[in-house]
Amino acid sequence: MPIETLDLDELADRTGNLYETVAILAKRSRQVASDTRSELDDKLSYFEGFGPEMEDARMQEEQAKVSLEYEKEPEPTITAIDEFLDDKIYYRTPDE
Repeated sequence: MPIETLDLDELADRTGNLYETVAILAKRSRQVASDTRSELDDKLSYFEGFGPEMEDARMQEEQAKVSLEYEKEPEPTITAIDEFLDDKIYYRTPDE
């Protein structure tokens, strides 16, 4: 995973407060991670119903492919930052 530097001033300018930006990104990152985890669980639940058939190499291969597919996806934090920079995240303050 390559390290990419971010302009913190740009992030802070969007909300007016760097800590508020970090809170928004953390919340969105948790949402993305939760969605991804539930999708993976749904796909892997398909393999739970099989008993002795799971010992078959093809079934284990398919299950491994599903897991590897999700490991190749970008980290939830990166997804949240990209969405924030592209103005795809809706946020508001409780005062509004």
